[in-house]
Amino acid sequence: MERKKVYVYFVAFVAAVGGLLFGFDTAIIAGAMRYFRDEFSINALQEGWAVSSALIGCIGGAAVAGTVSDRIGRKRLLIISAILFALSAVGSALPRSVNEFMIARFIGGIGVGSAAMLSPLYISEISPARIRGSLVSLNQMAIVTGMLLAYFINWLLAGTGPANWRWMFGTETLPAVLFLIFMFIVPESPRWLVKQDRTGEALDILTRINSAEKAKGEINEIRETLARETGSVKQLFQPGLRIALVIGVVLAILQQVTGINAVMYYAPRIFESVGFERSSAILQSVIIGFVNMLLTLVAILVVDKLGRKPLLLTASAGMGISFVLTAIAFEFQFFSGTWILIFILLYIAFFALAMGPVIWVVLAEIFPTRIRGRAMSISTVFLWIACFAVSLTFPVLADKFSEALNFIIYAFMCFVTFIFVWLVLPETKGKSLEEIEKYWL
Repeated sequence: MERKKVYVYFVAFVAAVGGLLFGFDTAIIAGAMRYFRDEFSINALQEGWAVSSALIGCIGGAAVAGTVSDRIGRKRLLIISAILFALSAVGSALPRSVNEFMIARFIGGIGVGSAAMLSPLYISEISPARIRGSLVSLNQMAIVTGMLLAYFINWLLAGTGPANWRWMFGTETLPAVLFLIFMFIVPESPRWLVKQDRTGEALDILTRINSAEKAKGEINEIRETLARETGSVKQLFQPGLRIALVIGVVLAILQQVTGINAVMYYAPRIFESVGFERSSAILQSVIIGFVNMLLTLVAILVVDKLGRKPLLLTASAGMGISFVLTAIAFEFQFFSGTWILIFILLYIAFFALAMGPVIWVVLAEIFPTRIRGRAMSISTVFLWIACFAVSLTFPVLADKFSEALNFIIYAFMCFVTFIFVWLVLPETKGKSLEEIEKYWL
């Protein structure tokens, strides 16, 4: 049994490298953008578009990833995503103009949008119910590890000359190639294989994860569930399941409009605005990345014990309070000492405890097997649209009005999240994917 557990953790870890690339790509631009802006002499709106160009690709990648992965398989599309990551890393490091840079970032965004959706989905479909929350949360752990790695690289390269931002983007090539190689080793999703009438292959994989008896029982349960499904997206609008769709879409939007990527993309800018030196501001980003990773580890350890809903309630309340304090500090210029850093770190800690990992766990759990890919695509498209809106508007609102206004808006959305989770979200801890589907029906 111990060997089976090691195997499923290995497979989940490999899939989660897609999350690491997602996090790395998200955070590397935070340090590089200040130098990129100087070289090309761009204004705040152009900066917002340069940062957000990858997110347009993310929207496109997420929009097609579900349908494509339902047809060709989760594994093949993750391999394609790895190739797009590598192409984007090279292209982002060698642009001669802002337009060339945005095209390269757009290509990478397609890979990010696909992998961000597919990695947790793939992990959820291969994981035993008793540890599914922890395994899917590994994806978020990989995301924040990628962010921390990117922040650290930004800090190391900050003083190496005017071309340092090119090296920052170029370093993404190595993890992209490693992801590509490892994806050839792991198996296809057993639930996708059963859907394709490749039951023998699915049984072999599930037997490597569970006992032979449990594997056969799981195959039968998957078959019974698939027999009840139409395979049409219209199924999502049936009574019961349309509630799952609303929950998925709303949670995806709320994860972003509560402000996480304003902090992740613009952390150096925020800290420079309160008096930190540029290299010191980048170092603060490293600290943010470390706190993010540490609290994500806590989430992995407790998500299958405490449940999804209690963690989300705690996190949304804590995030809202943290941003109210941040807004007050900016409005009244309480910049002495490290108050801004403390309040931002408090926000990051609460986000990492639930809003980061647990949202992806819920999105990977709540949809029917036949259309899980397409259903998760719908939610993830809305997630990236919300992320694009936050990333594009943050520098514009900060320059035209104040930093405080941004944080007040995000704080309000944190309290909206608290109310929504409290009133609408059911608990899915310990249930198989098939049991969750039966609950909606």
